[in-house]
Amino acid sequence: MKPRVATAWLGGCSGCHMSFLDLDERLIELGEKIDLVYSPIADMKVFPANVDVTLVEGAVANVENEELAHIIRKNSRCVVSFGDCAVSGNVTAMRNQWDPEVVLHRAYIELSDVNPRIPREYPTIAELMKQAKPLHEIITVDAFIHGCPPTSDQIWTALTELLAGRIPASTHVFLRFG
Repeated sequence: MKPRVATAWLGGCSGCHMSFLDLDERLIELGEKIDLVYSPIADMKVFPANVDVTLVEGAVANVENEELAHIIRKNSRCVVSFGDCAVSGNVTAMRNQWDPEVVLHRAYIELSDVNPRIPREYPTIAELMKQAKPLHEIITVDAFIHGCPPTSDQIWTALTELLAGRIPASTHVFLRFG
């Protein structure tokens, strides 16, 4: 049975997933070794149970991100903070110096060309958390891949080592924060 791997995208730019796609022909080799069971790349809607390794991109920026982070932790043997937004909050957390209401007002009222209003009545738009947080402040994380975004070589090294049950020896993959 192949290891079950997932990737998830929280509050970030998708740059980490773009680097994942930069594995290029190694994606074919990876595809022969794993079952990709959840990913925005493959557009699965429900996070499955019994995942071996999950790479999580992005900071926890809204209530939907927080809920998904808890679901991922509950259903994953190994959770990896994937890139600097997940590791430290990075660019996503730059908004933390302002109250979320100020951010929403600026984005939806002040900068609006048409129909200025904050879209609170839409159930598809999750409520912002007071602050965007790195993943390890919300759930337990097993490893950290630094980089904005991490290189495809870093991702390859981390995945191949973790899937082999080994601790990555890369200088860019850490088993602790900092």
